[in-house]
Amino acid sequence: MAEGRQTRNTARTRRAVLDAATQLILDKGTAVTLAEVASAAGVSKSGLIHHFGNRDQLVVAVVEDMFEQFRSAVLGHLDLSENYPGKMLRAYVRALFEGSTEAVAARDFTAASNWNGLHAIPAVAELIDEHNAWWGEQLAQDGLSAELIQIVRRAAEGVATAALQGDEDEEGIATARRLLLDLATHRTFSAPL
Repeated sequence: MAEGRQTRNTARTRRAVLDAATQLILDKGTAVTLAEVASAAGVSKSGLIHHFGNRDQLVVAVVEDMFEQFRSAVLGHLDLSENYPGKMLRAYVRALFEGSTEAVAARDFTAASNWNGLHAIPAVAELIDEHNAWWGEQLAQDGLSAELIQIVRRAAEGVATAALQGDEDEEGIATARRLLLDLATHRTFSAPL
């Protein structure tokens, strides 16, 4: 077999396993088994283990992959023509309210700290901390107050999570998006005294 074809097959298998594991974790939590993931991905359990080693390594890879997809989604919404503070925060809000499959999965992972058992895997807890720190640094460089960033970011995450759970209708989602983008644009929020 040619090396290029083997690399494509390896990448395709890895992607299939990550996609299957992501969906199973979203549906069932982190208690999924390697056998369930292998079956859903259409690979053998030994093939899955070849790529990921064990269940914890697979969960870590899923979390890394989703964080990277979310980062890409946010950067894809970054409007460099907006020459005023809050560009990154507005891109963050837009990505959370986007309707693509990748954004939906990424939004699920923004609430990953709520998943039962996720923090029990030390490498995942570390990834979540790194992810939050990275976003904290990126948003802090955006020229807005820390208080405004916190309110807009956490509100956007909350509305996106509520929308995924069916607790928000389209009108409520659109209103929240507009208001949060307005806050991140006009900087009208002031912290209580």
